[in-house]
Amino acid sequence: MPSSSASPPPPPWLQPPFLLPGFKPELEPKIEPMNCPSGQLEPFVTRDTLLFTPPNPNTVPDEVENAFPEHLRLAHHLGASSNDHRSVISAPVVEVPAGPSDIVGSRKRKARSAEMVRASIVDTPDRLYFRGLVRRTRMTYDSLRYLLLTDDHGRGEAGLSDEITRRRKARSDLTAGALMGNRDLWLNRDSRIIGCIPGIRVGDVFFYRMELVVIGLHGLIQAGIDFVTAGRSTSGEPIATSIVVSGGYEDDDDKGAVLIYTGQGGRERNVAQQRSDQKLHGGNLALERSMNYGIEIRVIRGIKCNKSPSGMVYFYDGLYKITDCWMDLGKSGFKVYKYKLLRIKDQDEMGSEMFKLANELKQNPSGGRSVGHICLDISTGKENVPVSLFNDVDNDKDPLCFEYIAHSIFPQQTSQGAGSMGNGCDCTMNCSMGCYCALKNGGCFPYDENGTLLRGKPLIYECGTGCKCPLTCPNRVSQKGISYELEVFRSIETGWGVRSFDVIRAGTFVCEFSGITVTKQEAEQLSDDGCLVYPGKFPARWIEWGDISDASPDYVPAGFPSTPDLSFSIDVSRARNVGCYLSHCRSPNVFAQFVLFDHMPYPRVMIFAMENIPPLRELSIDYGVGDGYA
Repeated sequence: MPSSSASPPPPPWLQPPFLLPGFKPELEPKIEPMNCPSGQLEPFVTRDTLLFTPPNPNTVPDEVENAFPEHLRLAHHLGASSNDHRSVISAPVVEVPAGPSDIVGSRKRKARSAEMVRASIVDTPDRLYFRGLVRRTRMTYDSLRYLLLTDDHGRGEAGLSDEITRRRKARSDLTAGALMGNRDLWLNRDSRIIGCIPGIRVGDVFFYRMELVVIGLHGLIQAGIDFVTAGRSTSGEPIATSIVVSGGYEDDDDKGAVLIYTGQGGRERNVAQQRSDQKLHGGNLALERSMNYGIEIRVIRGIKCNKSPSGMVYFYDGLYKITDCWMDLGKSGFKVYKYKLLRIKDQDEMGSEMFKLANELKQNPSGGRSVGHICLDISTGKENVPVSLFNDVDNDKDPLCFEYIAHSIFPQQTSQGAGSMGNGCDCTMNCSMGCYCALKNGGCFPYDENGTLLRGKPLIYECGTGCKCPLTCPNRVSQKGISYELEVFRSIETGWGVRSFDVIRAGTFVCEFSGITVTKQEAEQLSDDGCLVYPGKFPARWIEWGDISDASPDYVPAGFPSTPDLSFSIDVSRARNVGCYLSHCRSPNVFAQFVLFDHMPYPRVMIFAMENIPPLRELSIDYGVGDGYA
């Protein structure tokens, strides 16, 4: 261990018994497995890939660990940046000279601050504000990524900047992050937050490492240890703030609440085994110093998932304390540093554990739940996948008292078929640019080829009964029914609620909100005992999904097709489906999108995900009434 020496007083958030002199940071980060399309090599950080030359050879800015060839190639100048009003603490924008020759003009990227602070958010309005801030940033990231993936054959959207259009064929996860960085849209760059980050919940799920960087949860795209380097720390020592554990290191021992984490160094690229001894510097020393000062560490776990577009899902599992550090002989015969981390008590359940539990419950819904299960499928086969019912709170079985209908029932006089929607398309294969249904949607389709909603609109026309395209057409998303395995469950806080056994991807279809459609005149004759739902009162949350105005000044909000007549009501007093048990929330994770494909003039109320939703987290929607819960 290095010997101690005198140094200036530490910052107030540190209470060390002694301080150590500064060390040169190790240029070899602990590389965790990164999402990378098959057939491509994982990018690697070297000094040759720096965006700029560090002014001091003893210090390496954070951009060293963030930059790599693919990232730099994609990160083109998008225009002047401005201070981000959404950052926790405001900071000036610093100008960074251009590096590679293909970067046009100058880049303005806010340097990541080394100032370390803790954030304490107590009041509900503040929690809602920061949660909305993170959600907005994540929606921008997801929307950009989806649009960048979109091909040029009829599924693109107007109102994109030329820069975004040019970058469609590049890696969307990296490009979206780079575009947002150049617009100064990355969060928490103005300070290095120790511990909890406002607006990020334990259990939140992510599909890309770049997204962790964009919201500031873990500031490095590939390195597993995020830390303030010794040369930038006010104490002259490196301090670690977060780690990513992806199961790629032979000496790691992960038991959930107890984690034995292996340090960095001594490995070659894409090689699991150690090749040499590790040293106590860089991230290794940062973890040791964080242990010494009692600094809590954010832990993000990466788990392989074949349903993820990246092949991985990342869960924020909360805060841990490092309780021990030692050098050990690793499995490959080389010396490695090991760190014992214990999870801090009284936090929400770990997302990685909920993911494992949900997978077990999909195989055996009663497994691990000895009491409380009521019904394996309240839809009685009417949905594509079973909708289970679970209650371990009381003896209420209310959902079993209603007829389950997968789709809304319309008045008998409602016109149906091709005549109700106009002439259908004549596509014999999947619809393409110039298709009649594309024109009804404003010249482009609302979904990508995987069925993800590109952006919300006042109304969406899906191909209907009068169309000749096959049922596999990508413009028939919501009418195909649910694909996520949902459960209606009894909640102490919200009564009945809905959750999923699957990870729900942002922008994907969840379910229909079904009931018996009644006209305005019929509704006036009914006694409203809380069983009438008014589609016109749903806030226009669809405007938020796909809004990339922060990143693209040319973005034009969707205004066509126009908003339909929403004077009708949905009666759920006799028949309903799983969508009717969605909880109300002012900061929801799903939203209502109006869709027409068979009946006129009444659109269907379709529910889409507003963000990535982890398994077993309650789904919530904004009904536009009351205050809801936070």
